[in-house]
Amino acid sequence: MLNWQPQPEGLAQLTQLLRDSMSANNTVQTQVREQLESFRSVPDYNNYLIYILTQMPQELPTTRAIAGLLLKTNIQYHSSEIREDVLEYVKTLSLRHLGDPDPDVRNTLGTVITTILSRKSLMSWPEVLPHLMGLLDSQDSNVVEGSFKALAKICEDSGDELDMEINGERPLNFMIPKIITYFQSPVVTIRVCALTCINQFITRKSQSFMVNVDAFVEGLGHLSTDTHPDVRKHVCQAMVMLLEVRPDKLIPQINNVVEYMLYSTKDDDESVALEACEFWLAFAEQDALKEHLRPYLNRVIPVLLQGMVYSELDIISLDVDDEDANVPDRAEDMKPRFHQARTHTTENANSGSADNAGGDAGGIGDDDEEDYDEDEDDDDIYMEWNLRKCSASALDVLSAVYGNSMLDILLPLLQTELFHKDWQHRECGILALGAVAEGCMSGIEPHLPTLIPYLITTLNDPKSLVRAITCWTLGRYARWCVYPTNPEDRPVYLVPLIEGLLKMVSDSNKRVQEAGCSAFATLEEEACDALVPYLFGILKTLVHAFSTYQQKNLLILYDAIGTLADSVGNALNKKEYIDLLMPCLIEKWQKLQDDDRDLFPLFECLSSVTTALVFERCVKIVHANLMQAQMHAQNPEIPAPDKDFMIVALDLLSGLTQGLNTSVESLVASSQPSVLQILSVCLADSSAEVRQSSYALLGDLAISCFMHIKPYLNAFMNELIGQIQPNTEHVSVCNNAAWAAGEIALQYGEGMGAWVQPLLERLIPLLTTETTPRTLLDNSAITIGRLGLVCPQLVGPHLEIFAEAWCHTCRTIRDNDEKDTAFRGLCAMIQVNPQGLIKSLAPFCDAVAQWSEVPHELDQQFGKILQGYKNMMGASWEAFAASLAPETRTRLAQRYGL
Repeated sequence: MLNWQPQPEGLAQLTQLLRDSMSANNTVQTQVREQLESFRSVPDYNNYLIYILTQMPQELPTTRAIAGLLLKTNIQYHSSEIREDVLEYVKTLSLRHLGDPDPDVRNTLGTVITTILSRKSLMSWPEVLPHLMGLLDSQDSNVVEGSFKALAKICEDSGDELDMEINGERPLNFMIPKIITYFQSPVVTIRVCALTCINQFITRKSQSFMVNVDAFVEGLGHLSTDTHPDVRKHVCQAMVMLLEVRPDKLIPQINNVVEYMLYSTKDDDESVALEACEFWLAFAEQDALKEHLRPYLNRVIPVLLQGMVYSELDIISLDVDDEDANVPDRAEDMKPRFHQARTHTTENANSGSADNAGGDAGGIGDDDEEDYDEDEDDDDIYMEWNLRKCSASALDVLSAVYGNSMLDILLPLLQTELFHKDWQHRECGILALGAVAEGCMSGIEPHLPTLIPYLITTLNDPKSLVRAITCWTLGRYARWCVYPTNPEDRPVYLVPLIEGLLKMVSDSNKRVQEAGCSAFATLEEEACDALVPYLFGILKTLVHAFSTYQQKNLLILYDAIGTLADSVGNALNKKEYIDLLMPCLIEKWQKLQDDDRDLFPLFECLSSVTTALVFERCVKIVHANLMQAQMHAQNPEIPAPDKDFMIVALDLLSGLTQGLNTSVESLVASSQPSVLQILSVCLADSSAEVRQSSYALLGDLAISCFMHIKPYLNAFMNELIGQIQPNTEHVSVCNNAAWAAGEIALQYGEGMGAWVQPLLERLIPLLTTETTPRTLLDNSAITIGRLGLVCPQLVGPHLEIFAEAWCHTCRTIRDNDEKDTAFRGLCAMIQVNPQGLIKSLAPFCDAVAQWSEVPHELDQQFGKILQGYKNMMGASWEAFAASLAPETRTRLAQRYGL
């Protein structure tokens, strides 16, 4: 195959097709694609492509490059169709022509080589690394550069393989020392490639790199005087990674390192400046290095501020003060929106943090994946991580590390920036003020009585970028405006803030609308009930925005309305508010097609609004029903209430609690009348159906917002215990009460001790009675297990009484979290009273074996317990094991080596 020669006609036809592929004519391009696709059936098609790429220098470089890219695509996606002899031909020519005079060809050949390796492996082509490393000794700089281009791609794509032993040798052991010597090459591309290769292995903490780290640091020292931007960029990258992995190698030379990185952060080439700026971000994030950076803060902070000023390119792209509210969004402005399902976890996921409230206005922290996509900027160039964002993020992190101690440096600089004659500097000062809001809040707080009015005035700035960033910064200080140092001053700051941000919501510039709406959503989260007196004006503004917003900002608006509903809860449940808000939401609902992804944010908005309305309506229905029952008891002439309304309302509250999980807390806290006070009455209602629904709601509330239940626990538990009765005629009430007791136990922990004994007196008879219904058996067993988990010293002594029945019941319960907590409780009881399980050891073994997938922690506990009993029984264990069911013996042997 190495003597293969192309057929002249076929070569001429393919070459012409490659030339035609650059035609601007769509018809021609379609014909070319179809013919090239048909060539894939020709066995030596890829031979032609590598031939054109490497042995036809008379062709245009673009024609050769297209041949190379087609070859790369064939290898990447159709490697199984390529004959081995064809692949060998491609490999040979690729290595032989790495020194082609054309840099694009050299680069393409490197890509072909690494694509072959990525589809196969280094083991499949063992000679490639020694060959490439050997070519580095060539006197032809093109050959050296071509080899390095290939090596750089291999290091990036196959780094893990290079760090493994291949045929008894670790490739990096001979590669890294040799590559470092090329840091001093006179050819800039070779220096860059050498750096690129080594940089791949710093954060991997490769053993081979660590052995050569001193030589690497020395090599970086030689490169520190290099003037080429590409080299400087890679040196900065290396410094950042070294700081994270081996700071001990930089700290002894910290003064020189800081000087170099300060100089580079101010580099005219923004790519260099950005890589250097990452150094301060990395430095600030390492607590152990805190004191090493402190002496340089007076020089670092001004440089970061300088980096936060809009660049000329930013201004060209973003400085648009047009009244563009009526201009429809372009398709490319819209990012795909994906619905995030609610997670059923008891931990509060703080999504939508203040850090990202004004991402569109130049905010920082855009890497928070929990924030909505629509909270990002609308221009692609601004979407990218750039020097401005990196500088602001570094200042943010520095403020978190050094706190108020850095204000002596920062405040004089802010004074200059905030009142600068050039709007770019004023905008930078406002961004910086927002960036340090969290880290330096207590130090800035004395200045906020002056700064907040200044910022609110700045909302009138003629520059849209200034108005936008001001919204974001005000969002960062929204909490102080709601809770100022002197509580009596709240109206002085909150009212102008509400009015100012609402004005931005109605701005004629789309970027400002977005920033204003995002900042107002942040204020809603902080202010909650404090917004109630202003609800009508807020709703009027938000509703009016429906008629002016384009598609992208509508998504932000939906979020702001949903957040408002979550924040004010039942206060929204007034006819004038509903009449104002619902028609426009319904109108949007009717206009959207069933396959329109804009339905997602509208769904979420409607969910929040309707939840706020429905929750309160349900509470009122239950309360009204109870009041009517009380009046009927006092005066029989008053009709008795229809308790079906009450039951349905309680069930709906239960469903809402399950769906909202921890998000229900604000609704429970603000419910009027109190849902918990109402529940305390419902738990003792004369109707079994009402009690059944009430205990279901109690258990759900225990899961979602135990902190609100805790003050009522004594009354709740006294009623609950009375509902758990053997041979009761109200099985469903008993079942729900038993389940709720288990959920409360998980939340209250050792605090359940006061009720353990009376609960066991009722639950154990249920568990050990053959006539107990299956569902009640399961819940009784799980609750006993959970009581044992939180109070093993109190439940453990009773183990012998119920262990056999417990294991028989729990063996058939499907694997889930409830079963996990129950079994962990049983293990805790066994630790307290191992003798209590002796008579029931066989059922225990059987129950353990029935698990399909045992959670890791529980699996370890099972293994220790079983091994403990085996050691305790000594020679008797074999006879005991032989008495177990064959499947049980097999599983225990496989899992625990018994």
